[in-house]
Amino acid sequence: QVQLLESGGGLVQAGGSLRLSCAASGRTLSSYTMGWFRQVPGKEREFVAGIQWIGYTRYADSVKGRFTISRDNAKNTVYLQMNSLKPEDTAVYYCAATFGQMLTAEVNQYNYWGQGTQVTVSS
Repeated sequence: QVQLLESGGGLVQAGGSLRLSCAASGRTLSSYTMGWFRQVPGKEREFVAGIQWIGYTRYADSVKGRFTISRDNAKNTVYLQMNSLKPEDTAVYYCAATFGQMLTAEVNQYNYWGQGTQVTVSS
């Protein structure tokens, strides 16, 4: 079992930055691909960014050039640095893990999820 705990969400003005953290416990993340997703009420959960153990990354087109995903394997932690935030980035952000190295954007391919952290960007 993998337990994931997100932190770092909050309220920020448009153009500002936030860094989300996802701390994992239960197992080392060395065999897992990690992802960040987000969801707003009434909409499906959507992929934001993903990272393999060896560091390859993938981003949704809507966040390319603004968000950066990274991981500290020694700390079993994944980060999402979010810059140049826009009101449309407002959502609950979830950290997720999937066993293996497939850098997938599919929600149903991820086995473990955190509880989510709210990010609100004001205009």
